[in-house]
Amino acid sequence: MTPAPSRSRDLDAWERYRPWRRWVEPGFWIAGFLVAAIGNSLTVNMDVQRLHLAFQAWQPVVWETSSGLVSLALVPAVVWFTRRWPLALDNWRRALPAYLAASIAWSALHVAGMVALRKLAYASVGDSYDFGSWLQQSAYEYLKDVRSFAGMVFTIEVYRLLLRRMQGEASLLSAPDEGPPVEALDRPGRFLVRKLGREFLVAAADIEWLQASGNYVNLRVRGHDYPLRSTIAGIAERLDPTRFARIHRSYIVNLDQVASIEPLETGDARVHLRDGTVLPCSRRQRDALRDRLAPPARAPAA
Repeated sequence: MTPAPSRSRDLDAWERYRPWRRWVEPGFWIAGFLVAAIGNSLTVNMDVQRLHLAFQAWQPVVWETSSGLVSLALVPAVVWFTRRWPLALDNWRRALPAYLAASIAWSALHVAGMVALRKLAYASVGDSYDFGSWLQQSAYEYLKDVRSFAGMVFTIEVYRLLLRRMQGEASLLSAPDEGPPVEALDRPGRFLVRKLGREFLVAAADIEWLQASGNYVNLRVRGHDYPLRSTIAGIAERLDPTRFARIHRSYIVNLDQVASIEPLETGDARVHLRDGTVLPCSRRQRDALRDRLAPPARAPAA
């Protein structure tokens, strides 16, 4: 185990990827649905010709393109849902009903959207589109859509796992197999970070701030975010209360990093850190944070 992260090319993979991330993520979905629409259109047209069906070549293109466009438009909703209700090995049974309900909602939106686009496309050439029996066709479409929805969820979760491996994932130190622990496990002074197959320790005092992110909490250390599998409330109970303060339902700050507090008219505040970072502070926490940062009052002179 190394005491600090190396600046090797391997460990810089996350920093090299970050500038491309905003383009890679939408580009992946756009390219995926475009390739699927083209491939499916060609396949359906081949089946139409082989079976001598009474459809024109443009019709399968409209069917597959409309389906792909609506699916693409629903990707942000799936990303939000999986972030709001994260899926993991230890909670998949509890989360399954919510994901089944989400798959039904996803299919309903997908069917409604693609039928609307098909009707518009058909109307533009003076034709009309007949979806058939809504009950029967919706059930048929759901049997396909539930697999598409599951595939999207699986892809998103695998991608997030890869990001955490590149970014570096933090964990609490566990008790040793033999002998007493070197430090108190209920008040960790260090965190273990695994990054691209390497391990190093991060001192709790070096954490500048923490932010809740789904079923993870991101530890901000020297410009790097290390996700820790925990709730914000759970990690708040284990951090040194003389050093860290909860300032928002999603944020904890290292008091040594606070430069100033900017009150807002709403009663909330902005917390300015020494490195220029600005964090939100709720009105419930503002006065308590100010009191903790205030210098101790001097005793009156005798």
